[in-house]
Amino acid sequence: MHRNAALILAIALFMEQMDSTVIATSLPAIAQDLAVGPITLKLAMTSYLVALGIFIPLSGWAADRFGAKRLFIIAIGVFMAGSALCAMATDLTSFVLARFLQGMGGSMATPVGRTILLRATPKSELVAAMSLFTIPAVIGPLVGPPIGGFITTYFSWEWIFLINLPIGALGMVLSAIHIPDVPSAKPPPADIGGFFLSGVAAAGLVFGLSVVSLPALPASYGLISVAIGLVSAILFLRHARRHPHPLLDFGLFRVATFRICVISGTIFRIAMGAVPFLLPLMLQLGFGFSAFHSGLVTFIGAGGALITKFVAKYVFARFGFRRTLIVAALSATLGTVANAFFYPDTPYLVLISVLAIGGFVRSFYFTGINILGFADIDHQDTSKATALNSVIQQISGALGVAFAGIVLEIHALLTGQSLGLSSFHIAFLAVAALNLVAAIPVFSLAPDAGAGVSGHRIRETE
Repeated sequence: MHRNAALILAIALFMEQMDSTVIATSLPAIAQDLAVGPITLKLAMTSYLVALGIFIPLSGWAADRFGAKRLFIIAIGVFMAGSALCAMATDLTSFVLARFLQGMGGSMATPVGRTILLRATPKSELVAAMSLFTIPAVIGPLVGPPIGGFITTYFSWEWIFLINLPIGALGMVLSAIHIPDVPSAKPPPADIGGFFLSGVAAAGLVFGLSVVSLPALPASYGLISVAIGLVSAILFLRHARRHPHPLLDFGLFRVATFRICVISGTIFRIAMGAVPFLLPLMLQLGFGFSAFHSGLVTFIGAGGALITKFVAKYVFARFGFRRTLIVAALSATLGTVANAFFYPDTPYLVLISVLAIGGFVRSFYFTGINILGFADIDHQDTSKATALNSVIQQISGALGVAFAGIVLEIHALLTGQSLGLSSFHIAFLAVAALNLVAAIPVFSLAPDAGAGVSGHRIRETE
């Protein structure tokens, strides 16, 4: 049962992850039809991220209040409605609002889907289930660019959004039939003040970082938004300490495995959030590849990620979470460093081999960190933990693109050179340094951390 449930729940994660990247390839075509510039249209990407930042904190409370399965199905429906409105948009305003509606659906679907999986899956089967559930998070950003380029080139950009309708409908039907009912709780009244402060904080940070890294608006707008977000975040932290039932419960950081995985995972996601931004640009601007060609090359990483689901259960059982995560983080560091030595004359076999191995180790890391982080969380706290973790993930993803953009800008200012191959090489080295830092918190884990989930300690004593 857990395999079917994981695959069905992963539909929402796949749609969200792919849709957030597929639009980038099609921006020029959409902008031409809507009679705006491509840079201006990047506001549509930003509005989607802002919606995620605002509504993800509410997902945990809503799942407990209305039932996780029911909310998951509704969230897919909202995402589909936003997709249909995107395809029918005739101007910038309607397109941006439709993307915001998509983000509302996505903000509920993914964290609630993870909550269902954590509550409905026995701990002994969680590694296999979560490895299936998290693969779309790695594959989505990789398949988005080539799919977007293909659809835009050979059909029309509207189909980028219309294709979500049959996929979403299938997900709703299968969810209604196969996803187990997770009993709804009776949560305390909604923390309205916390919702306002967390929404402003997340939206300010995500919007500001997106504007800084994707300059659809003057950079000053982004800096002001980041400042507002930081102030709101500080106020929310004070509010959460005093409120008896805060919307985001930071008391969960008392659980050591959750705390370590969030810290390490955040650093790693910042680094990995920069890669889908840097790699296509380097291949297009530095190597002279077309958008479609570069998309096909980056897609190679998806093949490596797929292998994870076949071997994760056995590797974690044999070596444990601590050892495997350290090796995965260090391997990802080496793989990212290798990107800094890519040149137009690099043998194609070397290029795709490095990218495939990189996809494999990144998927391994994400799978492990997502499982171990919830291994010691009580079932009644899973919705709160997934909401908190999802908010941090969303902000770290925006930080990744901003980090890459800032490194490129600093390199240009220091060297006086326009964006070139050397700029991307320096950026990849900076990203690799973050990969290395991400491994540091994992060293503080106990050797048998998560043994009840992986079976590592049990196997060691047999």
